[in-house]
Amino acid sequence: MQPLLRLTATLLIMLGAMLAAAAVARAADEKIAVVAAENFYGDVARQIGGDRVVVTSIMSNPDQDPHLFEISPAIVRDIAAAKIVVYNGADYDPWMTRLLAVTPAPGRVAIVAAELVNRKAGDNPHLWYDPATMPAVARALAIALAAADPGHKDDYAGRLATFLASLEPLNEKITAIRGKYAGLPVTATEPVFGYMAATLKLNMHSERFQLAIMNDTEPSARDVAAFERDLKTHKVRVLFYNKQASSKLVQHLVELARASNIPVVGVTETCPPGLSYQEWMQGELDATDRALAGPSS
Repeated sequence: MQPLLRLTATLLIMLGAMLAAAAVARAADEKIAVVAAENFYGDVARQIGGDRVVVTSIMSNPDQDPHLFEISPAIVRDIAAAKIVVYNGADYDPWMTRLLAVTPAPGRVAIVAAELVNRKAGDNPHLWYDPATMPAVARALAIALAAADPGHKDDYAGRLATFLASLEPLNEKITAIRGKYAGLPVTATEPVFGYMAATLKLNMHSERFQLAIMNDTEPSARDVAAFERDLKTHKVRVLFYNKQASSKLVQHLVELARASNIPVVGVTETCPPGLSYQEWMQGELDATDRALAGPSS
């Protein structure tokens, strides 16, 4: 081979190697796009992914009734571009399965919280109030992120360990509340706090009423009367209500509880702005603890 040809071939090989190295570097620097249907799952994705992820949370407005959510073109684009999607399942966010079907993407991973904790359509869909849910979602995220970005798998494992350790104060608070108040009667306008109430071993009243409100159907007159009677006669210790979906009937019951000196705890279906999942749950557990202790004199 002539010297000039040898030099040209060498330069081409070097150029190819440099381009390949640059492509690898760019791939290593690219952040992983994660879309979460609900912002508390998005928060967990940020905690596990750190600076390696860009997270978009679809339902994040604390003033929005999640049952009235509407899809926009921007949401479709976000899901189409996502490497990992996380959603609740159990028919809470059925629009997610439809969007995934119309935006097929090779290699995209879908993490469904309901599948991780063996829940299905017809079960109480407010899974994030079940203490078993978020550890399962966090572990699934760590696995998916490590598969998408194996060069940083130890980072994801480390952040997973940190996240799981950060849940211990919540578990301790749950144990403390359960130890003091297990068996006390409570009620709720919707089953939003249901899994947590069950974990605390509280005796939940008016479950038929709650299902009717959640399913946007009219509660029976008998169930409404029983709910009112529980409040007026102090047969329940606390009223939980969904601050994001308050009808006239729900507002009437909240006002009746307050007039009857029954403590009221407002819970939400999205994480409030500026709070982590842990801070949100800690605040609601603290409010529950204070309410169960009884009205202040």
